[in-house]
Amino acid sequence: MAVKITTAAFTGIDGAIVSVEVDIGRGLPCFNIVGLPDISVKESKERVRAAIINSGFDFPVSKIVINLAPADIRKVGALFDLPIAIGILIATEQIVFEDAEKFLIMGELSLSGDLKRVRGVLPITIEGINNRINNFILPQYNAEECSVVKEAKVYPFENLKEVVEYIKYRDLMPYEYRNDEKQIEGKLDFEDILGQESCRRAIEVAAAGNHNLLMIGPPGSGKTMIAQRVSTILPPLSYEEGLEVTKIYSVSGKLEKTTGLVYDRPFRTPHHTTTNVALIGGGNNLMPGEVSLAHNGILFLDEILEFKKNVLEVLRQPLEDRVIKICRASGTVTYPCNFMAIIATNPCPCGYYGSSKQCTCRDYERKRYIGKLSGPLLDRIDLFTFVNSLSFEELQSKSKGESSKSIRLRVEKAREIQKNRFEEENIYSNAQMDGRLIRKYCKLNNKSNKIIEKIYSRYNLSTRAYSRILKVARTIADLNERKAIEESDIIEALQYRRFLNEEII
Repeated sequence: MAVKITTAAFTGIDGAIVSVEVDIGRGLPCFNIVGLPDISVKESKERVRAAIINSGFDFPVSKIVINLAPADIRKVGALFDLPIAIGILIATEQIVFEDAEKFLIMGELSLSGDLKRVRGVLPITIEGINNRINNFILPQYNAEECSVVKEAKVYPFENLKEVVEYIKYRDLMPYEYRNDEKQIEGKLDFEDILGQESCRRAIEVAAAGNHNLLMIGPPGSGKTMIAQRVSTILPPLSYEEGLEVTKIYSVSGKLEKTTGLVYDRPFRTPHHTTTNVALIGGGNNLMPGEVSLAHNGILFLDEILEFKKNVLEVLRQPLEDRVIKICRASGTVTYPCNFMAIIATNPCPCGYYGSSKQCTCRDYERKRYIGKLSGPLLDRIDLFTFVNSLSFEELQSKSKGESSKSIRLRVEKAREIQKNRFEEENIYSNAQMDGRLIRKYCKLNNKSNKIIEKIYSRYNLSTRAYSRILKVARTIADLNERKAIEESDIIEALQYRRFLNEEII
């Protein structure tokens, strides 16, 4: 009679219940694993054999067949080691596990029988809860991650012996999650930024509505310094947002042992030599890329014109759809990527066009340089702002700028307005509005409508640019705590669409 142990696999950030069926029968001694396993799962045969023997148990010299059902789901990773080992011990009557169907078991085994961390524990836990399985046996390393799900009863262990002892004696209480949410006050603060009032305002508007922002300025003007402080004015992640971020970091294997739920918004800064696969995601195991790791946080692309053009163009869909679908021969996965893009660049190769220092570039060199930002890509950016060099008087000024704390209060208030507005729409911010929601929530009076009609016709704006102007105007109105969009909101939003040549695009 075959023994059945419940475990799970994951595809993207979604879990999938898997049954480990163990059959030990007569025949020539062999150990086979079937059910669409990858190489790491096939290699578990040697790990399981050594772990069972080195833990003081007997390994059967018989024909062993392990089936991972359903067979149409690709099984990836070493998390099946522990359920396979437990199944073999039950099948050889070395232990009795009468209520095995109430437990979901996962974990990688070392040759000595120690349990090692595995990826994807959080989505697997959520899938288990959805299938009415509340008890989880897993490595000690993954205890914090699994226990963030309130309904989960987590039993973490260091090695195979401890698991067997628990199955025999049931002498362990479930692990309790220490909900020690910490709002760490970092050293970075907007009060360190001297001057740059127009840029600070643009950053505040972008943060309030989760809009994408492009900063243009000469070298040393403070673009990177400003971008590093954007996270200090964003509200903390909600429980639902934190779960989404934690699931992504779980499947990518980037969670630390002491990390349960992620409360800090991600801040990702890929280097300009990054490939399109590293940025978008993919590879043999269809891992999330930088755009997904920045989900519900910030993706900062410094010196964006130093990126390869083909890498920049793959950002078009994530910036618009806020999800990325990766299709490869090994499968198809969908990852969320609702990030706030902060982009910084110099205006020309020498970096000083439009500043107080003389530019040494020729006109065609400037056009070729800035031309790496294609029209479709610029269309997907909500705000443009110029970061000027500071004068000597500004550098010597002893007065501090407005602190991150006071800016964050206004941003949180605007975000709360948006949260209440979109309560029934399943979105969080103005930047996520589609055409239907723009028509519903961005209604203009006659004066505002005439202003934007004139600009639309004069500069031949695209429909996407028009909708982004309305979204930004809606955010400005929220910051000013106004229910209706007024002319001043539209005028300010239009100023944020001015590019290098002073044209509105």
